[in-house]
Amino acid sequence: MRGPSQSTVSVGGTHGCLHAEVPIRQGLPTVLVSAAALVDLDGRVLVGQRPKGKAMAGLWEFPGGKVAEGETPEVALIRELKEELDIDVTLSCLAPIAFASHSYETFHLLMPVYACRIWQGTIRGMEGQAVRWLRPARLSDLQMPPADLPLVALLRDLI
Repeated sequence: MRGPSQSTVSVGGTHGCLHAEVPIRQGLPTVLVSAAALVDLDGRVLVGQRPKGKAMAGLWEFPGGKVAEGETPEVALIRELKEELDIDVTLSCLAPIAFASHSYETFHLLMPVYACRIWQGTIRGMEGQAVRWLRPARLSDLQMPPADLPLVALLRDLI
């Protein structure tokens, strides 16, 4: 059985885009994760800090989680927001805005991202994670997982 192979693709460099050499790893399992950009009435976005003991502990990320077998990304996100933040979200309040695609060392992450401005309940970190509300322009001040980084500029421009 062959392991993952790696090549490099050159992206950007024209039309105002940054130029970067992006490693492309083929043969990795794909992990589907859904995430939310929860936006409050002041236009701030919620991020949570990955707790100790988890991969990438200490980094700040958008709430969400793995899509289980047989779940849609939206249903998984509704479940994850309840488990992580103790809030109730309805499907009609999730608006798809982007997706992230990033190769980590042992898997490829595919992450649809949804904006959500309406929920029921008071947000609190149910897994002991710290949570913060930040203006989109301030998200770049945080250390975030590589898959989340391209979403920062998008949110800054959209919100």
